[in-house]
Amino acid sequence: MGRKALIDHEELRRLAGRGLSNAELAAHFGVSESGVLQAKRAAGLSKPMLDHSRAIPWKLERAHGQSGPATNLRNLSSIAQGRAIPAEKRNTALRWADRLVAAGLDVDYDPETGFTEVPAPPEGSLVGRLATEARAALDA
Repeated sequence: MGRKALIDHEELRRLAGRGLSNAELAAHFGVSESGVLQAKRAAGLSKPMLDHSRAIPWKLERAHGQSGPATNLRNLSSIAQGRAIPAEKRNTALRWADRLVAAGLDVDYDPETGFTEVPAPPEGSLVGRLATEARAALDA
């Protein structure tokens, strides 16, 4: 079992504030980049991880993780959780969602075939809910 490296959080803040990369910080402190990331989290220097499980309730195959629907769902989820994303990505995700909702569609996922557009269920669509939450966050 490895020893727990001691990284001075004040020095970490100072060096990270100067723009040093994680690799440079790791070399400076004599730890791995993973150790730097852990220290940044402990020092409050990292943005909290977003939870996209409500937006993507399926276990995605690796080949589908970067597909258009997966990316748009993650972007809508990010917006809904208050994260700023580039305007081009935001607009793409919202246009995609608007197109599906206007056509009465939603998305479904199958590990073998990937994402498909399907009729939205009567109780409302996943995409519609995410678009509504994203717009509410943008308006706030």
